[in-house]
Amino acid sequence: MNTNKFYYKMRGLYIKTFSWEYWPVWVVYFPVSFYFLYLSIKARSFFFFSASNPTIETGGMFFESKWKIFQLVPKEYYPTTILVEGVEDIVSIEQRMKFSGIAFPIIAKPDRGERGWAVKKITSIEELGTYKAALNVSFLIQSYVNYPVEMSVFYYRHPLQKKGMVTSVTLKKLLTITGDGQSSIDKLVRKNDRSFLQYRKLVQQDKIDFTHVPEKGEQVVLVPYGNHVLGATFLNYNHIIDAELTDTIDSISQRIDGFYFGRYDLRCASIEDLKMGENFSILEVNGAGAEPAHIYEPGFSFFKAQLTIAKHFRMMYKAARENNRNGVAYMSYRDFKNTQRLEKEYRSKVTVV
Repeated sequence: MNTNKFYYKMRGLYIKTFSWEYWPVWVVYFPVSFYFLYLSIKARSFFFFSASNPTIETGGMFFESKWKIFQLVPKEYYPTTILVEGVEDIVSIEQRMKFSGIAFPIIAKPDRGERGWAVKKITSIEELGTYKAALNVSFLIQSYVNYPVEMSVFYYRHPLQKKGMVTSVTLKKLLTITGDGQSSIDKLVRKNDRSFLQYRKLVQQDKIDFTHVPEKGEQVVLVPYGNHVLGATFLNYNHIIDAELTDTIDSISQRIDGFYFGRYDLRCASIEDLKMGENFSILEVNGAGAEPAHIYEPGFSFFKAQLTIAKHFRMMYKAARENNRNGVAYMSYRDFKNTQRLEKEYRSKVTVV
């Protein structure tokens, strides 16, 4: 394997420099942050976002509990999920899994955290024990959803409106390489820019035989979930937004108390099934901190992305302002700093990546 650190650094820097989808979050959001500041002044609070979804901690901007959000969602919409406290032993966890009907493989992820942080597909009780030992915080165990299509759907409804709208749809392509019948996985991974950026992480996982030579046309999935940070390709699928999809997503959202602004990450058997409200499962519900993920499609205009983010900031502002008028208080500076402190303490306990 090529372990030349300078080569990795320079090639990675080149790829990221000329593809803004890889830029740091603060760089992407810096231009539009001035508009957020303007909305904050109008709302008379820098933390107006906390009122956008009154039933979700911080409105879903940061450090919200995934478990608490799932308690708001009708159970038929998401995979069987259990919350594991940090003090539980592995025997107890295994018993709870069996009682709940959860079998391997599973998806494990911290109860609090964003952008795919410490999410892992686990295939055995031994692997789960190792994960738990490295995590040291409460986490979720979910049945693995094997539907072939992974998507993100953004939803917004003004509190005074009877019906909401779908503002963004993203199709997620898992990080995959295609065999040519001659090259090893190692060579194929390093040949492709997107998989190259994940090369070191993939090697550290020790789950892939990099010496294997896939047959011509053979698809090898390198990361089993659609996370952009972990190499998934996000595609703009706004063209599928229609009355049928909107009705389905709105029907789901109306059943989630206090949810007005955010994004569903889900898997489905097909787009047609999702539109009909069949054969789909919600993997996660994201609130105020969610992004209209279609902007990360390769080649998407940075300027257009800024306009799209600003548009969603305004939607969030409108929902928060109306909820505030109806008695929902904005987060205070003291609460904000305290939550930041708790988040820092939470993350410091985790050693798994």
